[in-house]
Amino acid sequence: MNKKSGLFITGIVIGLIAVALVALGNPKNMGFCIACFIRDTAGAIGLHRAEPVQYIRPEIIGLVLGSFIMAMAGKEFMPRGGSAPFTRFVLGAGVMIAALVFLGCPLRMLLRIAGGDVNAIVGLVGFICGIAVGVVFLNKGYSLKRTYKLVSSEGYALPVIQVVLFILLLAAPAFIFFSESGPGSMHAPIIAALIAGLVVGALAQKSRICMVGGIRDVIMFKDWTLVMGFVGILVACAVGNIVLGNFHVGIKGQPVAHIDGLWNFLSMVGVGIGSVMLGGCPLRQLILASEGNTDSAITVAGYLVGAAISHNFKLASAATAIAEDGTISGGPTAGGKIAVIIVIVVCVIIAVANMPRSEKDSVSPEGAAVGVQGV
Repeated sequence: MNKKSGLFITGIVIGLIAVALVALGNPKNMGFCIACFIRDTAGAIGLHRAEPVQYIRPEIIGLVLGSFIMAMAGKEFMPRGGSAPFTRFVLGAGVMIAALVFLGCPLRMLLRIAGGDVNAIVGLVGFICGIAVGVVFLNKGYSLKRTYKLVSSEGYALPVIQVVLFILLLAAPAFIFFSESGPGSMHAPIIAALIAGLVVGALAQKSRICMVGGIRDVIMFKDWTLVMGFVGILVACAVGNIVLGNFHVGIKGQPVAHIDGLWNFLSMVGVGIGSVMLGGCPLRQLILASEGNTDSAITVAGYLVGAAISHNFKLASAATAIAEDGTISGGPTAGGKIAVIIVIVVCVIIAVANMPRSEKDSVSPEGAAVGVQGV
């Protein structure tokens, strides 16, 4: 089996798991969303108090632990870090803020498309445009420089934190906050969600699946290998949604989504640019962190704080609601729109600041792509 076929099959399995999680209780078109699930976890531990989105998601716990176990088994656990950690934190927070204006990460964007959500297609176009801008930065030598070998204890921190979160989840409602209504109240059984995360984490670690890396490779090298994983996810989810009666093509009435096309587009431009600069999509960052990459772990911390900022300062969008009299509410907030523009501007400033000042400092596009991707 060649790598493309392997990635396609991996995508099929992940897509079927996402469909199964919806059937077991997760919100529609949100079987597995890194941004949404980190946001819910942030709310559960009190970093924000948006009551509809508070729940420690076992899928994230399983994702990290499954990847960690697979990395240890394959002797790929290599604690390393030191590549512009605070810059990565800022970029991680920015990516999360932009994703919550869109209402989903790149993975959920695909799940929404597979459910018939036309708004998500607009987001995909923005995402590709953002990645294309990031590729321009790479071609001009953008780099956050090298990482350094660290002691093993540094790499164990994130998996240990996931174990602590699982204990808190089992102890609920003590110590933590859980939604009684809204998306946070909708979830698959704990053990099923944990097992799903373990499987996805193991598959993602072994396959190196990354949507940002896949689109970047298509633009830079005309290489479609990594994209095949996400084609598999899209196909499996679309078929699964049709079978379960969850496939509804349209703009209005899509679950946990808004209909503002401009900000669907621009928010995913921000996610695309920031993710290229970080070296991978939110899913890939979690996998890298599980392998001992503390720079990715700091990025994940940025995601967590970005989620808290989004809800504490009302930057996150609300799902569009249409009343019986035709009144439309929800969508991106004024603060969210301003935040997306700030995220894009900050990404450009960071990119320019981390480009070589002389020919001696320059990095080839191939080297930059491999270094940024982290694989």
